[in-house]
Amino acid sequence: MTGSAAPGRPRSEDARVAVLQAIDDLLGEVGYAAMTIKGIAERAGVGRMTVYRWWPTKAHILIEACDQDARSELAFTPHADPVRAMTDFLVKLATFLTASPAGAAYRALLGEAQHDPEVSRLVAEADLLAAPARAVVDHVRTRLDAVPEDRFAVAGLCGPLVLMVLTGMPAPARPALRSMARQLATAWA
Repeated sequence: MTGSAAPGRPRSEDARVAVLQAIDDLLGEVGYAAMTIKGIAERAGVGRMTVYRWWPTKAHILIEACDQDARSELAFTPHADPVRAMTDFLVKLATFLTASPAGAAYRALLGEAQHDPEVSRLVAEADLLAAPARAVVDHVRTRLDAVPEDRFAVAGLCGPLVLMVLTGMPAPARPALRSMARQLATAWA
């Protein structure tokens, strides 16, 4: 039957928000590896079966928890100057990766994805950084003639900063990020 609801009771928005908040809290307190569905359910004040009914794994919860935050925190604001547009995005990305609970969740998911094929698939499908970065790439493509295809352009825009943060280096300040953006703009001009 087309358009029928999923089996079971409808999702309670209060319970959903509590689970998403619980996973954020536990990520900071115990880390991804030590988190369990039982612990998430207890922290959220819901039953384990409620959690399992909505999310099959903690990775699924974590993806949902950081998805909405990533979209808002990395929202692109167009600017006529492609260097400024890329710099503004890189500043947001640096803040997301280093100061945001959603960025911490994303980093945890990237780590787990290195040895769990299911998490790797989830991260790839969620496209948490690539979707916002593609908005920047699409915008600068209208001003620069040699922007490569999306996957390479997104990797060129986000990759150096993600690598720095994942390897423990501090995120560069705005002037260094502007220099990175300027180098990309020159290469893509």
